Amino acid sequence: MIDDALIHWDRKPNGIVILTMDDLLEPGSDAVDRLSAEPDDITGVILTTAIKGVIDGCDVSFLLQAHDPASVFAYAEQRKAPLRRLEQLGRPVVAAISVDTLGAALEIALACHHRIAVDTAGSRIGLPEATLGLVPAGGGITRTVRMLGLEKALTEVLLSGQQYRPAQALAVGLVDDLAETEAEMMAAAESWILANPHPAQPWDEPGYQVPGGAPGTPAVDATLPTLVPALRKRTKGASSPALMAILAAAVEGAHVDADTALRLESRHFTSVVLDPVAKNMMQAFLVDKPKVAAGDSRPPGFTRHTAHRVLVLGAGMMGAGIAYVCAQAGLDVVLADLSLENAQHGKDYSVNLVARAVARGQLTREQGDALLARITPAGDLAAATGADLVIEAVSEDSGLKRRLFGEIEAVAAADAVLASNTSTLPITGLATSVRRHEAFLGMHFFSPVDKMALLEIVVGERTSDATLAKAIDIARQIGKTPIVVNDSRGFFTSRVISKYLDEAIAMVGEGLDPSSIEQAGLQAGYPAPPLQLLDELTLTLPRKIREEAKAATVAVGGTWAEHGSEPVLDRLIDTCGRKGRSSGAGFYDYVNGKRAGLWPGLREHFTKPGDAIPFEDMKERMLFAESIDAVRCLDEGVLRSAPEANIGSILGIGFPAWTGGVLQYINTYRGGPAGFAERAYQLARDYGPRFEPPRSLVELARSGGHYGGYQVRTERIP
Repeated sequence: MIDDALIHWDRKPNGIVILTMDDLLEPGSDAVDRLSAEPDDITGVILTTAIKGVIDGCDVSFLLQAHDPASVFAYAEQRKAPLRRLEQLGRPVVAAISVDTLGAALEIALACHHRIAVDTAGSRIGLPEATLGLVPAGGGITRTVRMLGLEKALTEVLLSGQQYRPAQALAVGLVDDLAETEAEMMAAAESWILANPHPAQPWDEPGYQVPGGAPGTPAVDATLPTLVPALRKRTKGASSPALMAILAAAVEGAHVDADTALRLESRHFTSVVLDPVAKNMMQAFLVDKPKVAAGDSRPPGFTRHTAHRVLVLGAGMMGAGIAYVCAQAGLDVVLADLSLENAQHGKDYSVNLVARAVARGQLTREQGDALLARITPAGDLAAATGADLVIEAVSEDSGLKRRLFGEIEAVAAADAVLASNTSTLPITGLATSVRRHEAFLGMHFFSPVDKMALLEIVVGERTSDATLAKAIDIARQIGKTPIVVNDSRGFFTSRVISKYLDEAIAMVGEGLDPSSIEQAGLQAGYPAPPLQLLDELTLTLPRKIREEAKAATVAVGGTWAEHGSEPVLDRLIDTCGRKGRSSGAGFYDYVNGKRAGLWPGLREHFTKPGDAIPFEDMKERMLFAESIDAVRCLDEGVLRSAPEANIGSILGIGFPAWTGGVLQYINTYRGGPAGFAERAYQLARDYGPRFEPPRSLVELARSGGHYGGYQVRTERIP
């Protein structure tokens, strides 16, 4: 019997069956069984779906727990078996695509004989598995290679994980036709079926050859040797088993028939699934991220909130970016600064983004004009009267922020959410500038705001649950992934990323070659090497943050533990006059604003020729520094859950995605938390007590536990 809850079967009088899926085809699908059993009564099949945005379609819990190669291989084979039967049905099968069709959803469409998509700007089509550390397991490699040719399939679909709009997917060859509406799509699908009563996939026809040739032909053999170096350049030496497995499966599969290629695909999928990197990335992107994005940390019992009018105070790069994403989400925005000229300059940021989006076909001119019309520049606060959301995004000056909030509260709506975009200043202290402490919290965006998915919501001592619920709803309204942290200097993201940067700077001071330090950061998997990243942030900002933190520590009777990075930073700023990219000189030299290589003076001032430490130590000092401090954030009550720590570290501060995040890295380090703790003690002996594992980590290791689950903690630990 067909499970009507998952697949709706509708047979038209002309014999065309419309299958509407509310779930993916599963092994032994009753729908495929019925199609195979009733071929004489079927003219053709239109396969469509109500699913939006399916990426994996796999049993994540099974794959995360799987350790037996035979069971993983059998799982992959069972998943793709119905699709092979579908394309060999002997009747035309058309995929009608009207929603996001990603990963397993696209693999189903690829098994059809023809694909028609509705040309909507928001729809995406592609195989993003490579970006998730996975291998397409439903025939995606085998079929794209046979449809597009080896080089095109690898570079434009499989290795890039690119997600295409329908018109782009047509140009690439992933779909065969476009329609303006769903009705036109269904009509076109029916017409194609009636015009092609006995189709077969090209690779099932006698004499079929892979477009462009298989390995062994001159054209392909000239191209293949360039792919591996290109992959290494792209990954910068970081761990990437999925990319190498996709490449191998595609090349090996192009040598053989389709059925053999499908089995090879399953074997490579098996090897990747059993690799810790894939398990880490599945945990992060298929378990942790959906929970965080769904707002699992939202306090229960409050009705869904929608913001309508927002005051963004400060029209610099951050404020301008915040204004853009709010307007993009449909909010009316007042972008205010000290002068109308400054505010208009901030709006120009959105003007440029819209122009690029229109040029790329991501927006129509009418949509772009409507977005820009929602942003009103202002040189004072009067234009923001009645705003139900305030986001302050001025410079990191606590006195300035307090003064401005004292003025803002008078014009905002009585129940407005009052938020500061500060990246380091304690929220509880800033909240003293307003009467409604319970309505005040931090909304820490990341630059560039239009591209960075994370929003760090910071809860002050008196922030109410009602305000937190509103903030999480607003984050989702504007398309951001919210993590919630409790108040502390630097919160979670700014505090932890500083450990990565500090460790790199300290290694410069120890005499290690700066180019090796940069390479260690890249090979560890960070998206940007540490010294380059610090130049972008400016050298003066970390020092300012450090001095404020030092003063706060001393003020409460604490002792400041100097880090090896401090004298290096001070010397570069005070003696060498180098303050980062914005000043034209930092760890790197700059010519006409463009990076021109590491400053030779670094080696003159700091490097000790012949001094070196193991390269693995260089990488792990950066990774361990961040993970150990994340544990401290959890112990101190700054972090509320392991998933938020993991996703916040990947999406917000570039912690290497292959690790699964700062706490997942501990879980799957060699020997698990116990192995991590042992290695931390080694690093502490060699490089300083800052690497000593926190007591909670040692106790976790002794108990055989791990960091996981979604257990929100709201208490603050003094």
